[in-house]
Amino acid sequence: METVSLASIIGMCFTLLISFGLPIGLLLYAMNKLKAKMISFWIGAATFVVFALVLEQLLHIGMINQFGEALTGNILIKAIYGGLAAGIFEEVGRFISMKLFMKRFLNKENAFMYGVGHGGIEAMIIVGMTTVSNLISAYMINTGLMEKSLELFDSDIKQQTIDQLTVLWTTSPVDFYMAGVERVVAITLHLSLSYIVYRAVKDGKIQLLFLSIALHAFADFVTVLVAGYAPVIVVEIVLIVLVSIIAVVVYKKFSAEQTIAIGE
Repeated sequence: METVSLASIIGMCFTLLISFGLPIGLLLYAMNKLKAKMISFWIGAATFVVFALVLEQLLHIGMINQFGEALTGNILIKAIYGGLAAGIFEEVGRFISMKLFMKRFLNKENAFMYGVGHGGIEAMIIVGMTTVSNLISAYMINTGLMEKSLELFDSDIKQQTIDQLTVLWTTSPVDFYMAGVERVVAITLHLSLSYIVYRAVKDGKIQLLFLSIALHAFADFVTVLVAGYAPVIVVEIVLIVLVSIIAVVVYKKFSAEQTIAIGE
């Protein structure tokens, strides 16, 4: 069993800091600077869990059971399906939550806070917790504790565990840093899409909901497609350019909109 490089461990720490620190920082900013309501954060977080981690995953299970390799084996079909599934479930969930649970205090500041909750809980659960696990495993590997603990198991389980851990020392350190960069991009996208859906609800323009679905689906489509042919750093560069364009346009709209004070 090889050791995990210091560069990889620093990359994990960087991603861990982004995964938890960025959402917390944005949360504090939204509360103190924008005067947004904390409940908007929790609504965003709960919506992501219900629509992305529960309902969307149930769809994936059914689709894979039904179509199997025909769905997962073709990268173009996988990219189209994955993008549409994520776009539809997350954006429809965003729309429903804002329309039903935030209608009494729906303004641009609370839409921002919703985006922090939605994108923040995704970063914490999907990337943050995985990174915590990777750091613990890396520590155990480098100190010899992992090898000692594996002596308690039979050879088959020991080999299976080593095979799973191999990724920690074979993955390029750059990839561990890129996981953090990807979270910055993803949270920025969620903030932008939250504003678009907020305007869809506030202005009664259903076409803005369709726009948010299309943008979300396209971003995920590009991610899967480019990742199939290029290294992760190229994927992130493409996403940074794409999301930056969306974010700049949304930021201009956000800044130009007059704040509407909402009472308790």
